[in-house]
Amino acid sequence: MTDRFERGLANLRTIDGEAGEKVIESLQDISPDLARYTIEYPFADIYARPGLGLREREIATIAALTAMGNAAPQLKVHIQAGLNVGLSKTEIEEIIIQMSVYAGFPAALNGMQAAKEVFEQPAQGEAVTS
Repeated sequence: MTDRFERGLANLRTIDGEAGEKVIESLQDISPDLARYTIEYPFADIYARPGLGLREREIATIAALTAMGNAAPQLKVHIQAGLNVGLSKTEIEEIIIQMSVYAGFPAALNGMQAAKEVFEQPAQGEAVTS
């Protein structure tokens, strides 16, 4: 494994946690190259750049994925990532509401539904009680 891959994997684990690792695992049997690219380019090259912190990068990512309106699985991963890097649920809700102005209500409604699903999940490492 290359230094770039290792650096990307460390960032992936910090930012996306278990959800990010599941995405990578799901690609291994169909496209190991895409799995590697997903680790190396965004997480080793882009997320490691100076100028923005992880919180700010996740704010931008949540806003972009909400505005796209067609990337619910990725939006859920990045909503969890936002929580992982210190965003509050209220901040995430406000990011999505802000997108109603620029991307429209359908995108914001879908984004808020994705947030609801993430918020209802047990926190990573939290015990599930029945």
